[in-house]
Amino acid sequence: MARLQRKKTSSAKKKKKQSAAGVASPRAKNDVVAKKTTMFTGSAREIKKRSSSSQTKALARTKTEPGKVKNYINQGLQFLREVKVELKKVVWPTRKQTLTSTVVVLILTMIIATFLGVVDIGLSSLVRVILY
Repeated sequence: MARLQRKKTSSAKKKKKQSAAGVASPRAKNDVVAKKTTMFTGSAREIKKRSSSSQTKALARTKTEPGKVKNYINQGLQFLREVKVELKKVVWPTRKQTLTSTVVVLILTMIIATFLGVVDIGLSSLVRVILY
């Protein structure tokens, strides 16, 4: 739930602001150019090898790895630990406060039910008078 987040360094903040403003850094431009040039270089055999290896990797990723299951278990246990810590912070009402609140709720429920019953009877009798 409440996990600690690392503070971003000022350079990371600047990069984020520049990318949000639409200004690409020279390094990012160079990376894009490098990707485009490597995409079109090489023979047909190399391209086929690249695509088949990427397909193999994709198939390997779909199988559940033992590390992934262990990671899910650790995340679940961490969540339960955090829940336990948060529940220790809760201030539970006393028995007297609970009984008092319950009585107040029951009394208000009866009052509202009585009021709505009276209004319902009144409106139904008014409709009967008008229609008959």
